[in-house]
Amino acid sequence: MIKKKFGMISLGCDKNRVDGERLLGEVKAHGCEITDDPSEAEILIVNTCAFLNAARKEAIETVLECNGYRSGKLEKLVVSGCLPEKYVDELFAPLTEADVFLGINDANVLFEALERSYRGERVNGVRSCQNPVPATRVLTTVPHLAYLKIADGCANHCTYCLIPKIRGKYRSYPMEDLVEEAKGLGQIDELILVAQDTTRYGIDLYGNNQFVNLIKKISKLDNICHIRLLYCYPEMISEELIEEIKRNKKVLHYLDIPLQHSEDRILKRMGRRGTRQSYLSLFERLRKEIPDLAIRTTFISGFPSEKEEEHVALKRFLGEANLTNCGFFAYSREPDTPAYGMAEQVHHATKGRRVRELYAVQAEISRTYLQAYVGKTLEVVCDGIDYEKSCFVGRAFFQAPEIDGVVYFTSPRAETGKRYQIVVDSADEYDLYGHTEESYELT
Repeated sequence: MIKKKFGMISLGCDKNRVDGERLLGEVKAHGCEITDDPSEAEILIVNTCAFLNAARKEAIETVLECNGYRSGKLEKLVVSGCLPEKYVDELFAPLTEADVFLGINDANVLFEALERSYRGERVNGVRSCQNPVPATRVLTTVPHLAYLKIADGCANHCTYCLIPKIRGKYRSYPMEDLVEEAKGLGQIDELILVAQDTTRYGIDLYGNNQFVNLIKKISKLDNICHIRLLYCYPEMISEELIEEIKRNKKVLHYLDIPLQHSEDRILKRMGRRGTRQSYLSLFERLRKEIPDLAIRTTFISGFPSEKEEEHVALKRFLGEANLTNCGFFAYSREPDTPAYGMAEQVHHATKGRRVRELYAVQAEISRTYLQAYVGKTLEVVCDGIDYEKSCFVGRAFFQAPEIDGVVYFTSPRAETGKRYQIVVDSADEYDLYGHTEESYELT
């Protein structure tokens, strides 16, 4: 039986993080030690992303760098996740630095594959687990925060996206399993529901949408204090969901709604079902029902044939939509997607300029939003200490971890995972700065 010290480097999105945590759950279940220092690991797992060419490049470079630990304690190198799931046939022979390849659902065969490797075999274990059993996860987030992946795959088939080719069709996880998983995470201040499209949850499994029902069931758990919703597709945001966010005290007033563009012609070429007007109407409806709702989204700039006037129109849309937070990405031309062969590919320099201009427009919108909190008191969860700034760091309801800004605050003391009333002293375009009141602890 393998009794080694394991380490992991996990790349990519929060959904990939959950897959990595399942792998670590297998490690823990086998009684093996886990270290966060790669140089101390005897077996090192690189959990990869393959969504974009830049992510694939980063993944391979990370594998090559990790191979350097063989001069120390490293004995075996495992490559898992999206990269081998999609590209193992191309990578298995040349990427000899890796001893074991596993796909996105192969956590259950990790130790079987390692045993074969210790017998001298290079192992391609991708898609070898026919009926994966969810493993107990080892959280890699701060202790009071966790992600819950409620489905895998995607049913949207956007023309720029590889996800359906990597993770397959949309598959909701059984509700009872998700509730048990959430219950087993321990005391969690903030549970973040994720999937490629959370708002589609249950249609494939139950014949009708069960997203609101899932939220209600998780809300009943005593160990879950707050729930954040990510990746809610605009056309799937129902009146029932709006009412649940409005009524349910555990659901944070925050929605991540991926739009990708504002202009109808580009949206149609992307394979998106929304329109500029439908998006603006949705935001108007949401804000009417939930006035303090924070809305975050992402946009792709420089999609094939995007004209300069459509870029300018997207900048105007930002002003009209008045979004809380936005992410902007230059279109990445990915082989094996319909958009790869589209005519009128936009030059990389033009894409870069457009992304910078979009960020500049949104920065002023975000600054105005944050400035409105100066002089007010805001509830903030403490995520830890920023030693460079010599203060505590936390997040308000409108700040999701790692993708939005933070609140830096001073206090005589603060405990990670606790919530505090913060008096906001100043703001910039991303972050808030403040201090605790004299009677400052909430929970």
